[in-house]
Amino acid sequence: MLDEARRGLRHGTDVVVGVVECHGRPRTEELLAGLEVVPRRQLSHRCGSFTEMDVDAVIARRPQVVLVDELAHTNAPGSRHKKRWQDVEQLLDAGIDVISTVNVQHLESLNAVVESITGVAQHETVPDGVVRRADQVQLVDPAPEALRRRPAHGNVYPPEAAASADRFRPGNPTALRELALLWVADRVDEYLREYRHDHGIDAAWRARERVVVALTGGPEGDTLIRRAARIAGRGPGGELLAVHVARSNAPSGCSPADLVRQRRLVDSLGGTFHSVVGDDVPGALLDFARGVDATQVVLGGSRRRSWQYVRGPGVGATFAARSGDIDTHIVTHEHVGRGRDTTPKRSGTARGRAVASWAVALLGPLVPAAVLVPMRGGVALPGDMLLFLALTVGVALFGGLWQAVSTAVVGSLLLDYYLTAPTHTLKIAAPGNVLALVVFVVIALAVASVVDLAARRAQQAARSQAEADTLSFLAGSVLRGEGALPALLERVRRTFGVESVAVLQRDGSCGPWESVGSIGPNPPTRPDTADVEVPVDESLALVLSGRALPADTRAVLGAFAAQAALALERRTLVAEAAEARRLGEGHSVDTALFALVARDLRAPLAVIKAGASGLRSHEVDWARAERAELLATIEAGADRLDQLIGNLLDMSRLRMGTIEPLPSDIALEEVVPGAVARVARTAVRVSVPGTLPTVRADPELLDRVVANLVENAVLHTPPETPVIVAAEVVRDRVELRVVDRGPGLPDDAKDRVFEAFARHGDAPRSRGVGLGLAVARGFAEAMHGSLAAEDTPGGGLTMILTLPASTEPRPEPEPDDLPAEPAS
Repeated sequence: MLDEARRGLRHGTDVVVGVVECHGRPRTEELLAGLEVVPRRQLSHRCGSFTEMDVDAVIARRPQVVLVDELAHTNAPGSRHKKRWQDVEQLLDAGIDVISTVNVQHLESLNAVVESITGVAQHETVPDGVVRRADQVQLVDPAPEALRRRPAHGNVYPPEAAASADRFRPGNPTALRELALLWVADRVDEYLREYRHDHGIDAAWRARERVVVALTGGPEGDTLIRRAARIAGRGPGGELLAVHVARSNAPSGCSPADLVRQRRLVDSLGGTFHSVVGDDVPGALLDFARGVDATQVVLGGSRRRSWQYVRGPGVGATFAARSGDIDTHIVTHEHVGRGRDTTPKRSGTARGRAVASWAVALLGPLVPAAVLVPMRGGVALPGDMLLFLALTVGVALFGGLWQAVSTAVVGSLLLDYYLTAPTHTLKIAAPGNVLALVVFVVIALAVASVVDLAARRAQQAARSQAEADTLSFLAGSVLRGEGALPALLERVRRTFGVESVAVLQRDGSCGPWESVGSIGPNPPTRPDTADVEVPVDESLALVLSGRALPADTRAVLGAFAAQAALALERRTLVAEAAEARRLGEGHSVDTALFALVARDLRAPLAVIKAGASGLRSHEVDWARAERAELLATIEAGADRLDQLIGNLLDMSRLRMGTIEPLPSDIALEEVVPGAVARVARTAVRVSVPGTLPTVRADPELLDRVVANLVENAVLHTPPETPVIVAAEVVRDRVELRVVDRGPGLPDDAKDRVFEAFARHGDAPRSRGVGLGLAVARGFAEAMHGSLAAEDTPGGGLTMILTLPASTEPRPEPEPDDLPAEPAS
């Protein structure tokens, strides 16, 4: 990097150093001398001082190029970005070119592999996509022996520490070098594809051997696969791709069991299996080979018998004639020339349409002939020809070119025999009629050809429109941030007319496949059981079942597969964010609980201890009233301590999800007065009529809820003003209202007040730790009720506890029972 900076300076480029880590290496410091260095930013954290690249200063300086060392570095706390590569992105957005460095072990995709080789875990990583977006990637590739000599010479570590550099033990540099070479080779391959696409280059560039083996599903497939694997393995980086081209109207001579076995064989040899559809098998195979930049194609010798070649050359000969610069290997095998049924087995619909089109083509001309013969002489020959021409155009639309040609030939013969003098003979008396018939045949053939071409172009346009709509949908979903995997898979199923779609994932390249999302009946559970497989990478694939698809749909399928990967990644990130949020909330609660133990529990303990110590003192002669006051203080402290511990335990139970209510039919007048009397030291007016229906609730949880609500109301109500507790029936539920005359709450705080450790305004900590209302709402919701806050008319706050009323009728009171007196 420093050498590149010096070359740039010599050529007049404005280069500055944003950050370069010398680590005390003298040769690095020598190369840094003479380069302009932007002063670093000073940061303080936990009584320590750190320096990081000053991004703002670099942007203000606005050089052409800035050097940023160690791309994967984690910035010190207090920096604008967590990672240095995020600083680099900000510099790029500002229009400044960046030259950076990154070690192979810091690439996210290679981190675990490097750890398994070196035994050293790297905690600083950079996403591969960040490095792949670089305009240029240069591999610094010293020989392993030279790399191992650097520590020994003190160029990496001090000489006394060089022996402890385990990462440089024999074998490690070679393994890391291979990883780096393979990663950069993949990036170079991406550059090459982009260049060929941008410049419209279709010819294969033999930068890497990609061998495609064509499989028919016949018994010769195993031989072809092994032969192709040997060809691909002759040089480094060779790839093996197997493809099965199926006709859209069901292929013949195809054994599904053989295809499954051959697919597994391809996987075991490190290749990939693909399935495409095309009525023109050589054309579909050539499209696939050019689409994957194949350099060689392996085909088996034809199984046709000699007499079957009257139908035309075989797939191998046709492909070899069209292949151009792609090498074609025709491999012999023991099944050559033993015969196969090459007639495609058409589905019922396709066969019926073909029969109907030929019937119309051959018999249709009889209809206009039957109409025109009785009118012979009434209509001129050109008019007769126009009627037959119209029939030819209709046959071209319905059946195709060759059916239209047949109609034109049959029509010209009928015109000559029945409507051209002399009739009932193929002789033509007038030379003009000869010319007219010839012109009719030529025009009929030309029109039929144009109509057939237009029909096929219309089908292609409709398909292209559908693909464009599909890609537009995908682009829109990306821009909208949509990532629902089931909806995306359903879209794939509808778009391509298949029965089921699934996304399969596995750990690494050899683990078992697992479905992470599927739509439709009996979705594939492994790629080898699917009709179509679109691999995203070696551990993720989109698979479809129900029918094979044409080769030209793979681009759209690839877009769907990429979107499915994004949806899956989004789902994973959402789950991780939710888990992180839950852990963060738990950490906040734990911190607050710790602070509570350290601070709030000490207050009642101090009161209890002070009162008990005073009573035990023999130096003071306490009067009866003073002794009673101290005992009351101790009792109040104990009650306060009991309440705090109870709320702590209740909040812990809510966090752990161990609250299991035991609901029963409860009368509010049996629970509310006791809960009020236990926590209230001031006047509380209770109005709970005995005629209310019972509620369905847990007695212990309900007691805790009422006690916490009353305590909260008492804390915020002036001493001379009573708190009101009243209950009433609202439809099929019972509402218990706890009314205070305190300062109240603004609307935006009425929901936050139920959060753990929440306090409003300047409420003193001596009034509580903010757990009571959180526990009350948690218990209320556990009993299928609700708890909300609203303003009290005239000032204050009203807590409304809503509970479901019992479905059982309230039992009639016994004659000896007395009505409960309101507590006060």
